This record gives sequence, structure tokens and C-alpha cells, in this order.
Amino acid sequence: MTDEVVRKLRSDARDNRERILDVAREAFAAEGLDVPMREIARRARVGPATLYRRFPTKEALLTAAFAEQMAACIGIVEEGLAAADPWRGFAAAIERLMEVHALDRGFAHALTSQYPQVYDFVEGRERTLRALAELIRRAKETGGLRKDVVIEDVVLALMANEGIRAGSRAARLAASRRFAALMIRSFAADAPAAALPPAVRLAKRGR
Repeated sequence: MTDEVVRKLRSDARDNRERILDVAREAFAAEGLDVPMREIARRARVGPATLYRRFPTKEALLTAAFAEQMAACIGIVEEGLAAADPWRGFAAAIERLMEVHALDRGFAHALTSQYPQVYDFVEGRERTLRALAELIRRAKETGGLRKDVVIEDVVLALMANEGIRAGSRAARLAASRRFAALMIRSFAADAPAAALPPAVRLAKRGR
């Protein structure tokens, strides 16, 4: 086998991998985690054997597909920790996390559930939650956050945000921002008087 043939095979393999990941990200973001592996292979125009050779399990595929979103979530919470005012850092983190989740149903579900059970993904999720717990502690200490708020309340808010249905990407973002504002207000020790973002007309389930 010549060097040129080897390079071509490697290039084809990279192209297949990137196409699989692109298709997986789009499918999981729009349809959630239940899209079958064979359907991912079909949409990516590769055989099931090619898909399973690169991603032996669905969990492995999810971990690779969501690597960018996971890094973004970790960065968002760590930026919140770096804020001079922990309450403002907490509020900004909640708003931005909800935006990320509103645009990717699959990632939102994976982050707030026990799936997928892959070390890299679980470690990233646990790192995010540990940082969020520390941000909650600091925001309570400075008096901005209600004393009775626990991390499970934030996870519950993220799970509720995951359920937003709207007719367009822009509408989902707008609805998520309003919901985030409602949640942040409910978390505040002294609820601010600022007006909520505009309400958004949402699609009904089943349509």
C-alpha cells in the first residue's frame, strides 16, 4: 500500500468521523437522545460497521458529540466563580446555562440525567456540578441567594428549561431567557424589581 493510498484512507476516516459527529449533534439537539445509532449511520451515509468501529457504544458517540457543549458549561460556571459578586456570577451562570440547554435537547437531558455513563462525560458533569455547588455557597454567604436554595433546585430548573418547545431557534432562546429571569428572581434573597423579558408564544406539544 503506497503512502498516498494510506493518506487517502486516513482522510476518508477523518471525514467519516466528522460527518457522523455533525449528524449526531444535529439529531440529538433537535430530537433528543433516543435517535437510534443505525439512523445516525444512515443520515451520515456510512454503514453501521463504520459507525460502531469509531463509536462502539451510543454513550461513546454522545460523549464525543457533546464535548464542546460540556466544555462550554464548565467554562460558564467557572466564569461565575471568578465574578467579584458571587450573586451576579450565579445569575449570569444560570442564564447562560439555560441558553445552552435550550438549543440542545440531547445535551440538556444528558447533563441532568445519569446518561450517558461514560467516564469523560460523567467527570465533566460532576466538575460542572461541583463548581455550581461552590458558586451557590458563595452567593449565599454574600446574602444574594436564598439560604434554602440547594443544587437540586438548580438542576430542577435546568430540567424544566429542557422542556421548552418553540417554533424556532430564536423563540426557544427568548423563552429560555424569560424562564431564566423567573428562576433567578425566585432564587434571589431580595427579589429585584426589574421587568421580565418579553413573553414568547410557544408551540403546543404534539404539533
